[in-house]
Amino acid sequence: MIAILKHGTTPQQTAHLVAWLKHQNLDVHISEGAEVTVLGLIGDTSRVDMELLSSLEIVESVKRVSEPFKQANRKFHPKDTIIQVGDARIGGGYFAMIAGPCSVESEEQIIEVARAVKESGANILRGGAFKPRTSPYAFQGMKDAGIKLLLEAKREVGLPIVTEIMNISTLDLFADVDVIQVGARNMQNFDLLKELGKTNKPILLKRGLANTLQELLMSAEYIMSEGNENVILCERGIRTFETATRNTLDLSAVSVLHELSHLPVVVDPSHATGKARLVPPMACAAAAAGADGIMVEVHNNPSCALCDGAQSLTPPQFDELCHRVRKIQEALQ
Repeated sequence: MIAILKHGTTPQQTAHLVAWLKHQNLDVHISEGAEVTVLGLIGDTSRVDMELLSSLEIVESVKRVSEPFKQANRKFHPKDTIIQVGDARIGGGYFAMIAGPCSVESEEQIIEVARAVKESGANILRGGAFKPRTSPYAFQGMKDAGIKLLLEAKREVGLPIVTEIMNISTLDLFADVDVIQVGARNMQNFDLLKELGKTNKPILLKRGLANTLQELLMSAEYIMSEGNENVILCERGIRTFETATRNTLDLSAVSVLHELSHLPVVVDPSHATGKARLVPPMACAAAAAGADGIMVEVHNNPSCALCDGAQSLTPPQFDELCHRVRKIQEALQ
């Protein structure tokens, strides 16, 4: 349920109403805009007398929210959420360029790539330390050593970092990581999501292989319900009958998610297509569709990569992509 307050309502009046609502065992999410203030009521709202609430002098209107996701809902938070990551911002008109190797392989590799992508315009460095792989015999990542190398690259070039967590038991290793990524396979690992909700770190939540957008938003709700509102949604392709690409990139998700939610949406064309030659056009399409950022795999020597070399761009290819994306953004403005 949401209550929209009238323009001119004083902070004292708002605080008094919020206290009354909390006395009814409800949590209240306050979203203040330039013209109106929206109170999102979370909990058992069936006991709330809508007519009584609507009759209050400071209340413009009261509506029930039919969707099961509440805090992620744009009705609760009409304005776009902007998430700060180091010096970078994501959402609300700010576009993030997230780039780096699929997997951290060595100090030389990660620092060389970090320098290259920063020079091209990336403002967040990605790199996998823990790697969920389909085959138990495939390279599983450098784990804690990989995080240490990512932090070394962060100190060297000054970019904030994002890397994936697979198990909540390793959370202590992520103390200095700027953004924690939840991969597609863990999108519905609800115990993990709830624990991440108790942190104050931005969480980059990837859509599952065969999950609906409502299911993605419900996973975001698990994080937000524990107090962490810094969630970034990521469309990375879904599994369909098509075999020409690794997955099917659902760019309509960008528009639908922006319609349903205030959370920023980024697109990962690397995992979606699985082919380096398809990454630039899909990244450009994502920017044209209104995404709040792209997440691209970049490797200094893709043919020798230990993980997903076929979908990785070289630094010069990424540099060219950045130029193309900037032209699209200029055209949209």
